[in-house]
Amino acid sequence: MNKNKPVNEPLENIICGRNSVLELLKAGKRTVNKILVAQTARGAAITEILNIARSKGIAVHNVPPEKLDRFSENSQGIAAEVSPMEYLEIEELIEKSKKSPKPLLVILDGIEDPHNLGAIIRNCVAFGTDGVVIPKWRAAGVNETVSRASAGAIEHIPVSRVVNTNQTIELLKQQGFWVAGAENNEQLLEEAQLPFPLAVVIGSEGFGLHALTKKNCDFLISIPQENTISSLNASCASAVILYEISKKRKI
Repeated sequence: MNKNKPVNEPLENIICGRNSVLELLKAGKRTVNKILVAQTARGAAITEILNIARSKGIAVHNVPPEKLDRFSENSQGIAAEVSPMEYLEIEELIEKSKKSPKPLLVILDGIEDPHNLGAIIRNCVAFGTDGVVIPKWRAAGVNETVSRASAGAIEHIPVSRVVNTNQTIELLKQQGFWVAGAENNEQLLEEAQLPFPLAVVIGSEGFGLHALTKKNCDFLISIPQENTISSLNASCASAVILYEISKKRKI
């Protein structure tokens, strides 16, 4: 560990928080090198984490609470040192998703806030999305902040990181996917007849979908809103969109 690393800098190989570490261990997707637990940490979640860690032969170190403050403002007394997040190749994610009766992928078009990314991923898991696609450039990647914001949900869904979103959209179309873009003042989602396999594109917090991305979508959908505010943020909008789609997937 680099002792000169700034305090609270999001790290890709450190996961903090009780829910996040617990889900990390339950999922078993990533190698956990060791668990750091504050000497003062207590509670049912801590006990469960330590029991799972010991059953898997993972080293557990009791450390002063201030040592965990280097990783997070509120570590909740627990941190795990893990292998880096493994992103799936987009072709692999597509094949994996096709095992679903009604495949559904979510493409994120420039989500830069890691808290929003984590919240959206949590929504994707909650509503049964088969995978998430994020851009490699000018967008948030998966780190400790994202894991924490997702409450550990990131461990339960495959993620692909792509260089070019629009090339990915074209590839999805070639593989039989319909691509729907979420955009204000378009056809209401609740009234739309959704074809599957389906990929839904959700735009950035401030600018929505990029113009070329919007053009490349097969159709655009929106959710009903009053004019009191301009729009919901990306994570709130994604929850509404995915809930409505989840109902249509069951028909």
